[in-house]
Amino acid sequence: MRFAFVEEHRSQLPVNRLCQIMSVSPRGYRAYRSRPMSRRQRKDLIVLAHIREQFRLSLGSYGRPRMTEELKELGLGVGHRRVGRLMRQNGISVVRTRKHKVTTDSNHKFNIAPNLLNRDFFAEKPNQKWVVDISYIWTREGWLYLAVVLDLHSRRVIGWAVSNRMKRDLAVRALKMAIAFRSPPKGFIHHSDRGSQYCSHDYQKILRKHGFKTSMSGKGNCYDCEYGIAA
Repeated sequence: MRFAFVEEHRSQLPVNRLCQIMSVSPRGYRAYRSRPMSRRQRKDLIVLAHIREQFRLSLGSYGRPRMTEELKELGLGVGHRRVGRLMRQNGISVVRTRKHKVTTDSNHKFNIAPNLLNRDFFAEKPNQKWVVDISYIWTREGWLYLAVVLDLHSRRVIGWAVSNRMKRDLAVRALKMAIAFRSPPKGFIHHSDRGSQYCSHDYQKILRKHGFKTSMSGKGNCYDCEYGIAA
């Protein structure tokens, strides 16, 4: 336990000083570190890999409670103390701000569609052009993420979904609601930004199934969708 304490806090104080505080020798600590990994340490590495992946998918929005909940949904039997320890030891923390929160993750390897809409937000009739986007709302309980589908003819929201977590299925749920509500014909434009939520295989599979023409904002034109929704 003493060596484990030194290992956990060695980024905060010199090892020799920690060994002095815990009344252990630096040589003994080095021997401790050179031992084969225990079952607990191997489990920590597995849990840490999942933490890093979920932190990336959540765009850095998961703190300890939500991260623990997400890992349990994945089937990992972990407690909040272990998750908190691993996040703390590896510098994984949420930077909270009310001024701006990222909702578009364009750093991915999914295919990008051309910009068919080209900032033409006029539609003569319903179900010609749909625009989708994800925004966020600050509440007393924290951030809530809102995905919407808008018909540019009436500027009416025809599909939406809300969640306290930034998940890819948030956009999928909003799209499915709009499709169920409108039963759109094939061949009209579906326009989005280049976010991973809209470029994902699951989302694109639905668009292909229903015959959408996929359109995405050009690089550097992240306000295409926002302008269409606000116009």
